[in-house]
Amino acid sequence: MLLSKRLSLIASFVPAGSSVCDVGTDHGHLPVILYKSGKCKSICATDIRKKPLENARKNIEAAGIVGIDLYLADGLDGIAREQADTVIITGIGGEVISGIIDRAPILRDYNVTLILQATTSVGRLRDYLASNGFVVVSERAVEDNGKLYSVMKAHFCGIPYPIDSLRRAIGLVLPDYKEGRAYIEKQYSVIKKRADELALTGKNAALYRDSLSTAEKIEKILSEEAHNGV
Repeated sequence: MLLSKRLSLIASFVPAGSSVCDVGTDHGHLPVILYKSGKCKSICATDIRKKPLENARKNIEAAGIVGIDLYLADGLDGIAREQADTVIITGIGGEVISGIIDRAPILRDYNVTLILQATTSVGRLRDYLASNGFVVVSERAVEDNGKLYSVMKAHFCGIPYPIDSLRRAIGLVLPDYKEGRAYIEKQYSVIKKRADELALTGKNAALYRDSLSTAEKIEKILSEEAHNGV
């Protein structure tokens, strides 16, 4: 079974020797690859829907694997702390991810690693993490099937902290590799377009100033990296 570039990056974020819970596992491909890699001590997976969970079960059985526990659950409902020190929540919207984290007290533990990848509302997810005391320690962009994604690793620190509009837009992604630059360029395009539209309408002056300032900061980052020859 070959993983997509997105799932391969997610798998690379998993610490060796960890006990993993893959939330919203869908097809179960990630748990299978993690199991075969031998890097995990134990693996369980959840999904809120019966059909995807059954598909995951069939894929796991087809791979000849015994020992991946599957749970029909909403997020981490019913998952005990001792079952997971690494929790993967990917392939869904940032607001949904935030809701799953919010309902899971087992994640409020410095020793639990969170691996997150939002398909939408990534900025809102970054806001949620910061305001609820979760610190992002690493983040990397990946292009898969013509789409750009950001995968982040985080853990609970217990101290809420503010983030500015630049951090909200690009997180910790750097422009010193192809996918990182493409991701940042995409965010620049979205924010610059918003600033231009607000300039035309003359509405929401505060949002216009914030969008324009953020676009200028991103443009400077891209320009400096280009000047460095990367």
